[in-house]
Amino acid sequence: MGDIGSRILHCDAACVVVNKIPGEAAEGAGRGMGCLPSLLAAELAAPGYPASVSPDAPTAVHRLDVPVSGCTLFARQASALRFLNDAFSRGLAQKRYWAIVEPPLGEARFSMETDIVHWIGFDSRRNKSTAHDEPGPGRKKAVLRCGLVGRGRDYLFMEVDLVTGRHHQIRAQFERLGLRIKGDLKYGARRSEKAGGIRLHARSLSFPDLAGGQGIAVHADPPVLDGLWQAFLSAAGPAKTPSDSCT
Repeated sequence: MGDIGSRILHCDAACVVVNKIPGEAAEGAGRGMGCLPSLLAAELAAPGYPASVSPDAPTAVHRLDVPVSGCTLFARQASALRFLNDAFSRGLAQKRYWAIVEPPLGEARFSMETDIVHWIGFDSRRNKSTAHDEPGPGRKKAVLRCGLVGRGRDYLFMEVDLVTGRHHQIRAQFERLGLRIKGDLKYGARRSEKAGGIRLHARSLSFPDLAGGQGIAVHADPPVLDGLWQAFLSAAGPAKTPSDSCT
């Protein structure tokens, strides 16, 4: 999965979608992180890709956290960035995630038909968000839907549709629900992942096409298909876009 060319899911003159791996930053890469815009710019300069009118590196439209993997959208020109930002703000883009989580204490039921609503506050000193049950100063409304698609011996396999896009939203809301994403020490997981990253993966993404038409829909397999992810794939069945029903 290290070859970025093999991870490009869609590319046209306006935008590019890549299957991000843990450790890459969609923007503002720090020490030890892969700088995804720079990697994409170098790759897209090679022959065979649609040309862009802009000489600048691709710009992230939505930003996956560094330890998260999966579908990440970048605009390749300023007009596309404006168009896609507007589409996301109007709820015209749909994002589905997969999460392998430690189960909560006691039995919990989840349904893709039910909105899970919290109000999220962000602590910049700790780079951590906290979900609350009530509004409050500095808190932003956060909405997601999640459904249980399978179980392993020690973990639950969950699909998540992200309705809003808050900082660390899934991680913070899951923590509030008593769910711990495997490997996510910041939000209460018992232990880290040996290979780094956390078991949260942006499985699919759909969004309007700047050129019109049916729109663009992509899906991405997890970057390393070990036994846990293989079990998730078997439980989830064929790839679905977020607009499909969760079964």
